[in-house]
Amino acid sequence: MQDSTDKTAIRDAATILLIRGTGPDARVLMGQRGAKAVFMPDKFVFPGGAVDAEDAAIPLAHPMPVPCMARLAQGHAGPHALAVAAIRELWEETGLILGTPGDWPAPPADWQGFAAKGLIPDASHLRYIFRAITPPGRPRRFDARFFLAQAEAVTGDLDDFSAACDELSHLHWVPLREARRLNLPFITEVVLAEAQAHIEGEALAPSVPFFDNSTGESIFRRIA
Repeated sequence: MQDSTDKTAIRDAATILLIRGTGPDARVLMGQRGAKAVFMPDKFVFPGGAVDAEDAAIPLAHPMPVPCMARLAQGHAGPHALAVAAIRELWEETGLILGTPGDWPAPPADWQGFAAKGLIPDASHLRYIFRAITPPGRPRRFDARFFLAQAEAVTGDLDDFSAACDELSHLHWVPLREARRLNLPFITEVVLAEAQAHIEGEALAPSVPFFDNSTGESIFRRIA
């Protein structure tokens, strides 16, 4: 069990790279964290955040592909909770929805706006592409899983961010080839390079890159 009172404890997290378009014309959705944010102030990032305790109980219309679920099982949070967290964070931070028509019996407070649109979260469009643990010494530490999803899977207007919370500013679709010119965290640059290679034609490897900084030693390995 994770200690939610210790801000330096490693928390499970999920992040989405939402891709619009294909090949060299592809764009990725990014926003900027506030200047006073404790974690990564002023940096441009993808929508994402920590897994909530309630995420494991939220219904999914469809799960992620089996290979992704198997690789995600190698960690503390289960694949279901991680997928739900990714979809929830996208919804909260951008107002965009990955969902399928369906009815909720009794949606929790955080999901009432989502459910009011007659949609249930749908994880079938998520592809698990990267994992990274924040190094020691940072004010916040996360065991972050990065997911790739195509914008065409979103329900609604891709340019309507009116339902977004204020955690990210300057939400916009950044040309993938130009994104690394922004003020980015190191790991975001690395994940962007991985995503760009795939979007521009390189097949996804049958394993997921993992920067493991859970201890004082930084280890790079792959999750088969």
